[in-house]
Amino acid sequence: MATKIGEVEAIFRYPVKSMAGVRLAVAELGWHGVEGDRRLGLRRCQDRGGFPWLTAGRLPELVRFTPHGGGDGAAGELPTLVRTPEGQDLPIFGEALATDIGRRAGTSVEMMQWKHGIFDDACVSVIASATVDEVGRLAGQGADVRRFRPNVVVRLSRASPFQEDEWVGRALSFGEGDDAPTIAVTMRDLRCAMVNIDPDTARSAPEVMKAIVGANQNFAGVYGTVTRTGRLAVGQPILLGPAQPSERELA
Repeated sequence: MATKIGEVEAIFRYPVKSMAGVRLAVAELGWHGVEGDRRLGLRRCQDRGGFPWLTAGRLPELVRFTPHGGGDGAAGELPTLVRTPEGQDLPIFGEALATDIGRRAGTSVEMMQWKHGIFDDACVSVIASATVDEVGRLAGQGADVRRFRPNVVVRLSRASPFQEDEWVGRALSFGEGDDAPTIAVTMRDLRCAMVNIDPDTARSAPEVMKAIVGANQNFAGVYGTVTRTGRLAVGQPILLGPAQPSERELA
């Protein structure tokens, strides 16, 4: 039996890994997460390791670059431009953008497109606004969901922080009915120093991660894999139910 636990408060996608996100009213949830999410990334040209991507962990200022253009994003259209922190719009695949970011990072980079996305752990991340609020309170920084870079923000019917931990091993459905898009919640989200980076200034506030460590062993939010595709929308009811097989596996 599925139980309503809240509703969709916000939806985000991040077209370019580690750059600013785009807040959406609706989005398509595909087999590889929110359509258009993290489909682009900056490759460090001289890196021959298994993870060559330039991230905000190496260049915090990346969070101040804003992809835009190419439609409203609901259908996962890729952006055509990136606005620099100084307000200049540059073509996303242009040499000028790669040169600008490479200069800041101290290494040559190139923009790459990845068919199924560039993810660290899983293709969908979910967090409750109550968790964001509690971390902000403990850190004395104010609540800013952008620090956590989720795909879906949940407004809980029973607001208690870190309630997401209880969802692991179960299913979250977005909307009612047998065709509602659904994810299997696979693991808690172990946080990194990314949460310390102010999305507006790129300054670091270590007290944010310290608050998560102290309150919940450095876990905040959960990851999931898609078991049924469909449309996400702000205001949809969210139901928590037992784990279920993926429609893709059953096909």
